Parts: sequence; C-alpha cells; structure tokens
Amino acid sequence: MPAPIPRGETFEAENVRGYLHMPDAAGGAAIVLAHGAGSNADAPQLVQSAAAFREAGLIALRIHLPFRLLRKGPPHPSTAALDRQGLRDAVTAVRRLGAARVLLAGHSYGGRQASMLLAEDPSVAEALLLLSYPLHPPDKPLQQRTAHFPDLRTPTLFVHGTKDPFGTIEELTAAIAAIPGPAGLLQVVGAGHDLRKLPLAEVVSRALPLLH
Repeated sequence: MPAPIPRGETFEAENVRGYLHMPDAAGGAAIVLAHGAGSNADAPQLVQSAAAFREAGLIALRIHLPFRLLRKGPPHPSTAALDRQGLRDAVTAVRRLGAARVLLAGHSYGGRQASMLLAEDPSVAEALLLLSYPLHPPDKPLQQRTAHFPDLRTPTLFVHGTKDPFGTIEELTAAIAAIPGPAGLLQVVGAGHDLRKLPLAEVVSRALPLLH
C-alpha cells in the first residue's frame, strides 16, 4: 500500500487556522492553499497539493477560510472581505516563517477570493494558482465573475477541468485574455470541478516558475 499523505501540523495565528507542512529544507518560498465554498482545509485536494509543494521545498499552509470558522454552510457575500483578510493574514504568517516569495492558491471560491485580493493589492503575494476558477454559476454563463480581471497583474496559473460546469475551457480562455499580467492555463482532460484527476507533478512544475 502507498504511504499515507502527511497531513501537516495544526497551525494557529491571528485570524488564521489550518495545517502547516514544513519541508526538510525550506528554500525561501511558500504556498498558501484555500478551499472552496463547500469544503474546508481538510479537502483531499488541498492535502495532496500541500504535500506535493512541500516535497518541492515550499512551506505549505492550507487554511480554513474565516467563513468556515463562522458557519457550516456556504459563504455569504457579507463575509467575502473577511475571507480576503484571512488570506492576507495567512500570507503574513508564512512570511514570518521565512518565506520571501509566496504563491497564493485556492480552489473555486478560495481562488476567486485570492484573485480579488491580488487585484486589489498585488503586493500581497508574488504568484497566484487558481484551481477550478468558478467563472460563472452552472448553466448561467452570462453571470461571469471577472470584473476584477483587468486589474490582475500577478503571474497566474489557472488549472481547469474540461468537464467543469462552472466554465468551459473556451469561456475561461476568453476571460483570461482580459488579464494584463502573465496568465497561463493548464487543462485537465476529463476532470470536473473537483479536479480529482489533478496532475500534481505538472501543476507544481508549471507553478514554481511563477515565483521567479
């Protein structure tokens, strides 16, 4: 049987709750991972991603977004600013652990809030990783969540499944064209919104250069 994936150590700081994965030899970089609207820091995708980036030498911190600490259900628009502050505080926490460069990452809702934060303040992190960006609600392609894209200048990698109901590859490609900063797209063939077929080795190899 394969060895179990390390789950990290419980981590707590001001406005930050989650799990910390420290590499054997940190190289001055870190990744902060945020979950989607229906999940939390224990999402298997976040656990696996944190382990993969840790193996690549990054400090990896997967967090519970503030809304999840307040309620069991999905986030409410009234807590979005609090969630973005939680992301900012998480980046501050890993910088205090020695990270000079930070990759801010999020799945679905977590990624949307991360991208909005960096559109507002690009100094927060050096790079952005968006897993299954929720371009629009399923079956509502006109309700695109892209108003902040023209202000996004942080190097960004989108990772998106070809069967994601929150946006087709064609729709996402068109939306990315509005981003003035460097932005790439990694397609995951056959994957839905949960990205269960996430090719972690390729994600890591494509994301790390964004930090340089």
